[in-house]
Amino acid sequence: MQQTMNKLQRQIKHFVQLESAGGILLLAAAILAMLVANSPLAENHFNFLQTHFTIKFGDFGIDKPILMWINDGLMAVFFILVGLEVKREMFEGSLSSVQKSIFPALAAIGGMIVPALVYLFINHQHPEFKDGWAIPMATDIAFAVGIVALLSKQVPPALKMFLLALAIIDDLGAIVVIAIFFSHEMSVSALTIASLAIIALFVMNRFKVIGLLNYAIVGSILWVSVLKSGVHATLAGVIIGFAIPLKGKNGETPLYHLEHILAPWCTFLILPLFAFSNAGVSLEGMSFNDLTSPLPLGVALGLLLGKPIGVFLFSYVSVLFRIAKLPEGVNFKHIFAISVLCGIGFTMSMFIAGLAFGGENANHALLPISRLGILLGTLGSAVIGYILLKAVTKPTAQAV
Repeated sequence: MQQTMNKLQRQIKHFVQLESAGGILLLAAAILAMLVANSPLAENHFNFLQTHFTIKFGDFGIDKPILMWINDGLMAVFFILVGLEVKREMFEGSLSSVQKSIFPALAAIGGMIVPALVYLFINHQHPEFKDGWAIPMATDIAFAVGIVALLSKQVPPALKMFLLALAIIDDLGAIVVIAIFFSHEMSVSALTIASLAIIALFVMNRFKVIGLLNYAIVGSILWVSVLKSGVHATLAGVIIGFAIPLKGKNGETPLYHLEHILAPWCTFLILPLFAFSNAGVSLEGMSFNDLTSPLPLGVALGLLLGKPIGVFLFSYVSVLFRIAKLPEGVNFKHIFAISVLCGIGFTMSMFIAGLAFGGENANHALLPISRLGILLGTLGSAVIGYILLKAVTKPTAQAV
């Protein structure tokens, strides 16, 4: 019995250490969500997600369904991690200089613009679908990196860094889009409190305060005030991430410390929980016409065609006109395979779909259809991208 337990512990530890673990868990959570949404448990599942949970302090309170606590609350923690990763890469990593960042930055811009144009082209005669244009814009880091990790022994390290930098930049682009296009009517008083909290965070950063509890307290005030302000609450997470110092006065590394704390929680709990809560699409009553209607078609083709066209075209043109150069050991066959993998939009696409079609005044019938388009586009991009990447990175006879 003890031997069995020890073996199980070793297997779990090995899985947790895998680069692909996050992507595998996301996929498993999405599949489970689809199974539950199309089973006798579906009604209980959806009712539970709409159960209201209230936190109240005197006259002040926050009352939201469980789904919104996951999407606005737990996902804010994920966005803190995104903020930490972006800051680290900008100061010390693959985005720390113009020379390093220009190639993935231009590729990311193409990967944001073209999918949105593909979506708008397919849906230009359907104004009721116009709010979904940003859904196919962002790449899911965990899924895409997980696919690459399956071939890690034969993928050039520079190609992995290109994908990581590109995904971080277009996540940042998606955050800007959320801030500009998916915020609601503003509350001046809440924005004032949020502004004071932001000032406090960056004053602490300026004086290299390393106590993470201080940032947690001020960050919580920021999150609540941003939630009440009309700006999307997860943006508070990015600001908190940027406010954490890279180094303290005595050489401490609070940013790396917090990133080390948050990464496993996001990978193994928050993102799978988000996937399970949002990826469940009931197919009951859906016809073939629904599946091929402009909304899911625009999303799926935006990911499956728009992403690779945008990423590859902007990459090729930037090298052609000597604005940027290919990373060492990387060729355009590699870039094309990676550009297809960039169509894996799962997490951020699901998130933006919820903002576009899940609001109080939105047509909620559009949300499951849009998410079906995300699942189809992501699945197609993952399968085709994996096949292409495996083909173009085959080990040479010498390497074997």
